[in-house]
Amino acid sequence: MDTAEKMKPLQRLALLTIGLAQLFVAADYSAVYVAMPNMGAELDMSEVTLQWIITAYGLPFAGFLLLGGRLVDRLGAVRIFVIGNIAFGLGSILAGLSLDGSMLLAGRVIQGLAGAVLSPAILALLSANFPTGAVRSRAYSIWGAIGASGLAVGVLLGGALTEISWRWIFFINIPMVLVCLWGARRIADAQRQGAAGNKVPALSTTLGTLSVLLIVLFLTFLGDSQRERSSIIVTAVAAVIVLVAFLVHERQSRSPLVERALRKISTLRRGALAAALYMSSVGTEFFIVTLFLQDQRGYSPIIAGIAFIPLAALVTFGNVFAGRLLKTWRSSRVLALGFAISAIGLLLLAFSLQIDSYWLGLLPGFLVSGFGHGMVFTSVFVLGNSEVGPELSGAAGSLITASQYASAAFGTAVLTIIIVMVQGAVGFAWGFGFNALVAILGILLGLTTRERIQQNTPEEVPASS
Repeated sequence: MDTAEKMKPLQRLALLTIGLAQLFVAADYSAVYVAMPNMGAELDMSEVTLQWIITAYGLPFAGFLLLGGRLVDRLGAVRIFVIGNIAFGLGSILAGLSLDGSMLLAGRVIQGLAGAVLSPAILALLSANFPTGAVRSRAYSIWGAIGASGLAVGVLLGGALTEISWRWIFFINIPMVLVCLWGARRIADAQRQGAAGNKVPALSTTLGTLSVLLIVLFLTFLGDSQRERSSIIVTAVAAVIVLVAFLVHERQSRSPLVERALRKISTLRRGALAAALYMSSVGTEFFIVTLFLQDQRGYSPIIAGIAFIPLAALVTFGNVFAGRLLKTWRSSRVLALGFAISAIGLLLLAFSLQIDSYWLGLLPGFLVSGFGHGMVFTSVFVLGNSEVGPELSGAAGSLITASQYASAAFGTAVLTIIIVMVQGAVGFAWGFGFNALVAILGILLGLTTRERIQQNTPEEVPASS
């Protein structure tokens, strides 16, 4: 029987609602790439301040994800999903109406905070609506296609909307938020509510959130060539001190931020590591490609966005292919294959930047790396959630996503340093080489991961098999 026929109407509505929220959360991270020159010119922002348009979103996103996960498990996924959507919409309105740089950055911070609670809520709703079987594999495949292609879609939409006004990058979120709020009302009664006794630990939450914030801030400073060395050192020392305090308190606390049950799940730990490797390889491909197209090739925002269409399409195809493989393959093997294809595509890009033709130079690398990208994104979250129960799905999802976005700061910092130190196309080639090296580490992770084998009927093969 076809898996599409097994999906109930309520599940289809849930997938539409979840997928749309995932789309604008991912797309808003990258949509500003091609629009930053226009934003800077209109709001009189310096080049250094412009980089904070990205950081102002990613920093609170990564820093508050652990808290977001606990709130989901405490208050319920639907309730947090609604709150996150409202906050994201308000942040988008503030950013779109910006009169100066500080107002724009404030809007981005609100968006990042909203994303930090939305992301674990999305994963919890996905797990609750599609608990087992072939329908779960299909749902994760569709959701993965949306999430992985969201970064590319963000660049494409950013380029197109910038031709009208960069403000529409933010205003376009409003109708999507309204649709998500409508969908959440329709599926609310079907979802699991948080356990009343699952309190959010105040000290652990403060230390955990602050440690992630400081780590991401340090990595961001590291990629800023104009940042004073003293501020980098102070931030690094503070990050280490707070992180050690967090780890010591977590070990001794009766109510830790990261549930002890989660720490024992090896597939979750490896899923979080895979998410970090993903974001430092093909996940930061959009950042370096956007810079290359605009700085080295002189592409306009709209042309740069159009150039990403084949990449976005192949990400979707990769997700579909991964979804089919997950019916018969273990997710760790799909992960390894996805990273292998990604590494080949990234190396193709590294060795083809001297070719002026887009069709002969960049396109082959886009097609191969995009296909691998789609496979990796889906398998990362299937692997990480394969042995997690629904009562801890919010916290588990936040761990994986926090690892992903903290790694994005690391990858962006390293790429920025490489591009600054090695001028011209050669610097970008070395950047793609770094991405490929990280993807190779992902291959090794996938090949060395062991998953629990579950017995199922042919029509109910779980996503982890």
